Amino acid sequence: MRFAMGKTAKEELRSKEHARLNTPTDLGDRAREDISGAVNALLADTFALYMKTKNFHWHVSGPHFRDYHLLFDEQATEIFAMTDELAERVRKLGGSTLRSISQIAKLQRSSDNDAEYVDPQDMLAELREDNRALIARMREAHSVCDEHRDIGTTSLLEEYIDQAEKRAWFLFETSRSSGMTRH
Repeated sequence: MRFAMGKTAKEELRSKEHARLNTPTDLGDRAREDISGAVNALLADTFALYMKTKNFHWHVSGPHFRDYHLLFDEQATEIFAMTDELAERVRKLGGSTLRSISQIAKLQRSSDNDAEYVDPQDMLAELREDNRALIARMREAHSVCDEHRDIGTTSLLEEYIDQAEKRAWFLFETSRSSGMTRH
């Protein structure tokens, strides 16, 4: 059943719809905007890193196949687990979060890898650098959250920074050749 609503009724409906998503926060509207923007960009980067890690998991080959295949799968699982908590953090503050693959593509700052074949050592190096870049971006977002005294998001980011540092460390150590000497 369709019916025409007057301008006042439409405006009231839109206001009610927006209010349903606008979770109250004591941090204020500016904090909600700044933090949502920073975390949504991180969320897009996280989805992109997840996809690249799964891509390498699916396409790795060579003498270390099993080790790399399992490492990439373990890391992808950890990265994917971040996505829900980051998105829910934005929603807890009353912000709006990602809604589509195209929105992820617009916001992501990391590069994709669509190559037909990638050498396993290059996979390790690329994922290591992508994790290091994600760490730097998480530190930037942490500063935004800290500026607005958002302890919930800063503590979440601190945990994720530690996880990403561990991933980068494992990727570094895995990529070292057995003939490498210490300096």
